Amino acid sequence: MSMMVPIGVSARHLHLSPEHIEVLFGAGYELKQLKPLSQPNQFAAEETVAVQGPKGKFDKIRILGPARGNTQLEISRTDAFTLGLNPPLRQSGDTEATPGIQLIGPAGAITIDSGVIVAARHIHFHTEDALKWGIKDKQLVKVRLSGDRGMILDHVLARVSDQFKLDMHIDTDEANAAGAATGDLGEILI
Repeated sequence: MSMMVPIGVSARHLHLSPEHIEVLFGAGYELKQLKPLSQPNQFAAEETVAVQGPKGKFDKIRILGPARGNTQLEISRTDAFTLGLNPPLRQSGDTEATPGIQLIGPAGAITIDSGVIVAARHIHFHTEDALKWGIKDKQLVKVRLSGDRGMILDHVLARVSDQFKLDMHIDTDEANAAGAATGDLGEILI
């Protein structure tokens, strides 16, 4: 049985804690949904901020909602060069001992001490899909992308939960290298 997974290309984005939302946008501010994302209850917010690194700056970094426990900026390796940072490759949420950055919003600015990562490529598996295919949480798999410059991605992290919908996330560097786009399919190789 072929195990196909839809691909989602994840551009640079920011997750904010409630307290940082208030610093950047004002007291009591709540993010407004621009559009839903592939995972249930996740959305791209209307709001954007600027991020300033030691060497460069990006304006209009999209915030993803809802608010999270910790603020985290996810960028590609190419973005890191532009900003002048060297963030580690990490699973989302693992921000210990990572670089910080300045965030600039319409109501204020803040410099976070840590929270910048290059997100590890990963697949969200609903528990039923993982059981059907014999996949365990935190298992590493390979995925064949068949874009214009097809390739096999190794070390793809499986994340399993009843809260997930089947979807693979790769960053823009990986998508560009493979000639892949959101909505393409990848084949999981065990």
